[in-house]
Amino acid sequence: MGAIIKRELSSYFNSAIGYIVLAVFYFFSGLFFYMYCLLCNTASMNYVFLSMLMIVMLIIPIITMRSFSEEKKQKTDQALLTAPVSLTEIVLGKFFGAFILYCLCNAVYLFYAVILMFYGTPDWAVLCSTLLGMLLMGGALIAIDLFISALTESQVIAVVISIGVGLFIYMIDSLSNMLNVEWLTGILHNISFDAHFTNFINGIINLTSVVFFLSVIGIFLFLCVRVFEKRRWS
Repeated sequence: MGAIIKRELSSYFNSAIGYIVLAVFYFFSGLFFYMYCLLCNTASMNYVFLSMLMIVMLIIPIITMRSFSEEKKQKTDQALLTAPVSLTEIVLGKFFGAFILYCLCNAVYLFYAVILMFYGTPDWAVLCSTLLGMLLMGGALIAIDLFISALTESQVIAVVISIGVGLFIYMIDSLSNMLNVEWLTGILHNISFDAHFTNFINGIINLTSVVFFLSVIGIFLFLCVRVFEKRRWS
């Protein structure tokens, strides 16, 4: 699995994707940090994290779009399927390769926190809780988008569907507020990424929210394995 992770990371930085993702993430996070922290003279980065949610929804599909679809298009997936590793290791290798790149993006928040130390006292407990929430939510989105990538050999289709799913997830809370059907509103609230992420940004590490994001990761990685298991035997 380690070889697959290294192969994934190399593929990101041997092409422009890794650099573009980092540049876009750093640009917008820096812009929001300047607007909401430096200009407003506050040590709280809550508005920075909230503003970055939409950017995350758009960036993660770019990270994952080629994970499986490009392998299928180039027919290199056959080499993976016949490699002396399990399908689970292949999927986990792809997942952790994308997740490490996402972690590199989020590492910039620690740099911003150090800058804030010159202006005030950052609430490190809330910062660490929010970072954990960002990583868990990002991991869940990566798992979903990897599953989408496994279903098609077109990177364009993979990224368009992934962005559409990401926007739907982003809008779930708004949709639940528009509906008057109580049972449906309850279901939408329970599966809302934003509702679970709010706990973290408030400095609350809620076990239910942690389990929710880990469950989403587990379910969609399991579905990825099933897709390739079916492909192997067909």
